Amino acid sequence: MKSLRNDGRILNGLLLACCAMNSWGADGITTSVVDAVKAGKVALDFRYRFEGVDQDGIDKDAEASTLRSRITAESGSLHGFTVLGEVDNITVVGSDKYNSTENGKTRYPVVADPKGTEVNQVYLKYSADAASGIYGRQRINYSNQRFVGGVAWRQNEQTFDGFRANWQVVDSVSLDYSYTYRVHRIFGPDDGTFPAEWDGDNHFAYLDWKVAEGHNIGVFGYYIDVDSQHSYPAAKTVNNSSESWGVEYMGTFSAVNLRAAWASQQDAGDSELNYEANYYLLEVGGKIADIGVKAGYEVLAAGDGTGFATPLATLHKFQGWADKFLTTPDDGVEDLYLGVDAALGPVRLAAVYHDFQAEDSGEDFGSEIDLAATWPINEHFTTELKFAGFSADGDRYTDTDKLWLTLQFRI
Repeated sequence: MKSLRNDGRILNGLLLACCAMNSWGADGITTSVVDAVKAGKVALDFRYRFEGVDQDGIDKDAEASTLRSRITAESGSLHGFTVLGEVDNITVVGSDKYNSTENGKTRYPVVADPKGTEVNQVYLKYSADAASGIYGRQRINYSNQRFVGGVAWRQNEQTFDGFRANWQVVDSVSLDYSYTYRVHRIFGPDDGTFPAEWDGDNHFAYLDWKVAEGHNIGVFGYYIDVDSQHSYPAAKTVNNSSESWGVEYMGTFSAVNLRAAWASQQDAGDSELNYEANYYLLEVGGKIADIGVKAGYEVLAAGDGTGFATPLATLHKFQGWADKFLTTPDDGVEDLYLGVDAALGPVRLAAVYHDFQAEDSGEDFGSEIDLAATWPINEHFTTELKFAGFSADGDRYTDTDKLWLTLQFRI
């Protein structure tokens, strides 16, 4: 559970840092602390969501009506140090006819938004001209979040306990490294069908090279080592351990945007699997008149009967909003997609079509259409309506329709 009583290492580190700051001397330290507090800020964020799910093979439809309330407090700078604390509460405010993964309502489809209160972030940060570091519980997003992300789409965000450092080596090159020993997953705060937390030793590294204006190359390595939990099978714990290395390119040519990536993955840690698999991505986008267009081909290949896996990614962003491929099938998955977006007055409209098939066997999995309308009414209030419709081919997957209404208010 994401509670302070279980995180002595974080709190001890913050207390030691405070003691270190006091050792700079009494002259002016009190004034500096007061100034840092006065320069701090507090933010409130309320996000209501209704999510409905109609899934073949499950008799009852899911209806989840939840409210996430978030308070964030951040200090001003004190000799380069800042402190941030953030608490989330997820409450059911209407229908609770859904399987949250921990409420036991397995007659309904899964909507992974369990209720509860937890510390989402609490950390100490130090910033200098060319480097910065964070220690504590924090949000970690790398690149487009395909490998490591915060899963901000779900009401309970994924955060990490550990240390992160960034170094601007030269003007065109930066290096980012993280070590984390605990992952607070979206299924918390309490264990249910899935573990709410993963303990282990994880290392993330990303080198960003700005080759030229509008052209970046990223080189990355992600080592995930998940510890076993006796109450859960290996598929939900240690078999998510992997080592991935890769490179990606993001560039702009006049009105055309290009993104390409390749990565290689193998088992790591105490995984019971033994495999090697590759990842490929090619995406092209641009504008025709005032309409944005993109087309992409993403492959999570299979090796030795195991598919390329990204268990710490913000998975909802990829392979369709119906979330049918949160776990990569053993014969891999290919996703061929085409998307368009445009503005209709103040409302932003988007549509994406996906075609899925197995990378190894070539079996057709199905297709999906995703639709969204987002209306930022003002700087504080945003509304969004989304739909995902997955149509299955064959018996591997089931037809699934999902509908979301989101109302978000920030101050």
